[in-house]
Amino acid sequence: MADAQVIPLRAEDREEIPRGRPREAGLEDAVIDVLAFARRRLLGNYQVDEFGFDQELTDEVLLRLIRPFYEKWFRVETIGAHNVPSDSGALVVANHSGTLPWDALMTTVALHDDHPANRHLRMLAADLVFKTPMLGPMVRKAGHTLACSPDAERLLNNGEVAAVWPEGFKGVGKPFKDRYKLQRFGRGGFVSAALRTGAPIVPCAIVGAEEIYPKLADIKPVARLLGLPYFPVTPLFPHFGPLGAVPLPSKWYIEFGEPIETAGYPEGAADDPMLVFSLSDQVRENIQQALYRLLAQRANVFLG
Repeated sequence: MADAQVIPLRAEDREEIPRGRPREAGLEDAVIDVLAFARRRLLGNYQVDEFGFDQELTDEVLLRLIRPFYEKWFRVETIGAHNVPSDSGALVVANHSGTLPWDALMTTVALHDDHPANRHLRMLAADLVFKTPMLGPMVRKAGHTLACSPDAERLLNNGEVAAVWPEGFKGVGKPFKDRYKLQRFGRGGFVSAALRTGAPIVPCAIVGAEEIYPKLADIKPVARLLGLPYFPVTPLFPHFGPLGAVPLPSKWYIEFGEPIETAGYPEGAADDPMLVFSLSDQVRENIQQALYRLLAQRANVFLG
């Protein structure tokens, strides 16, 4: 098998990469697409960027695998996708929840499928993700990288849409009784990256993820044994084994809020701890208020 060329992808390069046909294409077209895709992979006729992002694999395989959950299982409704720039860098900051990070996957599909420019979300993920066998290399191919300021700044300077979930494991692993209550936002490193690059910060509120695996307890000894931040107990897991890992089909809403501009701040603003804290708190408050508003509009957890 030939090796892929590892070269940076420019905006004009992306348009040349073959994309899948529309979802309504017939079986014959789908088979042609699959065969053409397999031929390009065997010949090494595809490109990856400096982070390892394989756009063709992402569009033709990864997004197609998770799209049914987005459309049929969680029935996600995306609001305000136009608030994310179409042709420049931006930093999406979202609340984190759900025991397993389905919220990150659904946000990726939302920005690609419902944004006018079909933008790819480049997640800034925790070390544990990249240390996990099989998952780590696949995450790299999907264009994601470590949650650190240098990588975030490189993505933003390259005009990409980066995304961060500042609550981290405290958010995704919080108990069900604390649902939709934002946890602490770390040290505000995401704000510093935005200030250094002048990229706007887009607050993102996600409703629905809290109910897919209601976390009732945490078996800490098992978590330590497996090297995990927590080992959840839900109404279905681990009692029903693998069946308990199927997420409940809650109705989701993902809202991209009004961007918070950072380009107008003076040079060196990223080194002002008070400014960084103030902006971080503003983003957190915007997300929390959006969550309250969306929850007030939702009549039923599963029907919306």
